[in-house]
Amino acid sequence: MRAILAGGGTGGHVIPALAIANELKKSYGAEVLFMGTARGIENRLVPAAGYPLQLVRVGALKNVSLVTRAKTAFDLPRAVWDASRMLNEFAPDVVIGVGGYASGPAMLAAVVKHIPTLAFEPNVVPGFANRVVARFVSGAAVHFEETTKYFRRAEVTGVPVRPAFFEIPAKHGGLPTLLVFGGSQGAHAINEAMIRCLPVLQREAPGIHIIHQTGERDYNDALAAYRGLKNAAGETTEVFTFEVFRFIEDMPAAFARADLVVCRSGASTVAEIAAAGKPAIFVPFPRAADDHQRVNAEALERAGAAVLVEESKLEGVWLAETIAALLGDQRRLQQMSVAARSLAHPNAARDIAAMAARVAGIEKT
Repeated sequence: MRAILAGGGTGGHVIPALAIANELKKSYGAEVLFMGTARGIENRLVPAAGYPLQLVRVGALKNVSLVTRAKTAFDLPRAVWDASRMLNEFAPDVVIGVGGYASGPAMLAAVVKHIPTLAFEPNVVPGFANRVVARFVSGAAVHFEETTKYFRRAEVTGVPVRPAFFEIPAKHGGLPTLLVFGGSQGAHAINEAMIRCLPVLQREAPGIHIIHQTGERDYNDALAAYRGLKNAAGETTEVFTFEVFRFIEDMPAAFARADLVVCRSGASTVAEIAAAGKPAIFVPFPRAADDHQRVNAEALERAGAAVLVEESKLEGVWLAETIAALLGDQRRLQQMSVAARSLAHPNAARDIAAMAARVAGIEKT
């Protein structure tokens, strides 16, 4: 079996794609080629995983200036042509589009050549590339039931997540623990809100433990804020314990210690929350393409697994009081945990690989 995985740009695209590639290789003996762009994170992650990567030149069409859109539209035919040439050279049995800039040209070229195609869509609302090809693909693997309406042939498979997140046991006892993070680079709005809410939090939720990944930019300010907490007499005090990190290397271990998580709501993070069964306060990134993070968060909020707050409405007192109320209500946390786990898909990579093999007409080895 020969498969191309096309797309990338962010870890949310590339990490699930690597999990799919690994499953294709393990279960079907597949030879896999990745197709990306020069500026995406795939340039670091894909070669490190041992897979070949070829690049197409294509820019953004969403949330960019008119000049950038015009340049992208001008470059698009060449990108499709380059992708078509790569398809001719590699002769894949299936092309899997994982979203991102390179996905569109590769999938369009595959459709024109009548090569079987599978769209992978981890968000509730498909990204631009997947919306363009939705009517033409051979199949679609999606995370949410609501997403199936965008494709002719779609199955709910979930998003591939590291097995360690599924192996996290339910937390019983110990210090009530809050985990705060905003992706590997941090989220400035979340960091600022946490800094502002600390004085209220020390009053409303004394005795808790906080694990906070800030990213590089806000690390020093956040650490100073935690260390500078003062009591009513103006004396420096620590009414709760804390750990502040620029970056957390072992995120599953941090999840295991947490009773509640404050984070963004990108597709991979949402899938990790579900896999770990962790209650969450989601703060969607407001400038995400098609506002997909808000829609992702709404899906978990409807299921009873999360609380959503728009970044524009995020302020210290509300955040502190919400954290304190949730950490003080073990029954609700347990209900949220069960609701989150009900949305998990431990066999996502296997199921997506099986879909790819079916549309390609390949039997399992």
